[in-house]
Amino acid sequence: MNSTSDDELLDQLAQVLERADPMPDGLLDRVRFAIDLESYLDVEVARWEHGSALAGVRSSAEPGSVTFTVDDLTVMVSFLRTQRGYRIDGWLAPPGPHTVEVRIDGHGSSTTTADTNGRFALPDVPRGVTQILVHLSGNGRSARTVVTPTLVL
Repeated sequence: MNSTSDDELLDQLAQVLERADPMPDGLLDRVRFAIDLESYLDVEVARWEHGSALAGVRSSAEPGSVTFTVDDLTVMVSFLRTQRGYRIDGWLAPPGPHTVEVRIDGHGSSTTTADTNGRFALPDVPRGVTQILVHLSGNGRSARTVVTPTLVL
């Protein structure tokens, strides 16, 4: 086979895959939202600790909760569905008065500060593609930001 035949075969395969399993609507926008953190110089991405709990976020079962971790921080977040969106309650461990920002695609962001016990709450978060950022204060270390993977609320 020459390279032209290979290219044609790959084009045909791409067409078959596009018909059988098309890209979900809005996927590119969600990906751009997830990586649009260029204003933050030092961002660490937290990993899912309990991913199966997301079923509660998308279903009528309430509240749903998810835990995220990085080396020295655990973020537990609980979601309670409201008429207009969600109430988010969360806890940071170790605790501290860190700034918590919730980004919602198409809705901007909301911020609050965790109390000395690490608890924070945002009572009125719109539905949509969401990320949680924890802006850790210095406390003897350089300040940095931890971001969760995106959630669809």
